[in-house]
Amino acid sequence: MQRPSPHLVISAYTQGIFPMAHPEEDDRIYWYAPDPRAILPIEDFHVPRRLEQTVSKEPFEICINRDFDAVIKECAAPRKTQKQTWISSGLAAVYSELHHLGFVHTVEAWEGDELVGGLYGVAIGGLFAGESMFHRRTDASKICLVHLVRRLEERGFMLLDIQFITDHLAQFGAVEIPREEYEDLLAEALELPCTFVDDDDRCTDDA
Repeated sequence: MQRPSPHLVISAYTQGIFPMAHPEEDDRIYWYAPDPRAILPIEDFHVPRRLEQTVSKEPFEICINRDFDAVIKECAAPRKTQKQTWISSGLAAVYSELHHLGFVHTVEAWEGDELVGGLYGVAIGGLFAGESMFHRRTDASKICLVHLVRRLEERGFMLLDIQFITDHLAQFGAVEIPREEYEDLLAEALELPCTFVDDDDRCTDDA
């Protein structure tokens, strides 16, 4: 099981590099710095009208860092279109370590005692690197994303990195920028004294 150290992973993120495992190669880990790089502009984040109406109804309880292990387990689970994902057991373990060190956080959607959606990512300074999301109920992961962006904006974060653009994320205003521009934004974001959570911040109605 390949497992990079937490220090190496954080160092990579501060340089605009992130890891992905290749299940077809015995979970061998590769390091990426794509050009162009996809980001979600925080201040220009677009919420489709139908989704905004759903968010306003508060169909789920939104929690922060309530059950990290459950979130990453769901994110690493096979999808309908693929048998394995890029989140190997080794990467899951190191992200868990980083969670306990205060660098990795979750936004979760709960329906009673059932986790029905969520996402996780790496927070360093004013950077939040979104890694993966999942849903077990319609719109659950999208609602988590809306709450994530609102939290980032409220707390002064500058850069929401999504690595690669997808049709799913394009609807929220995702854009691609040259790697050089990304690295300039990253350097500026890392200087910001932002915090993603407070000591007693687990569940909230307005994450």
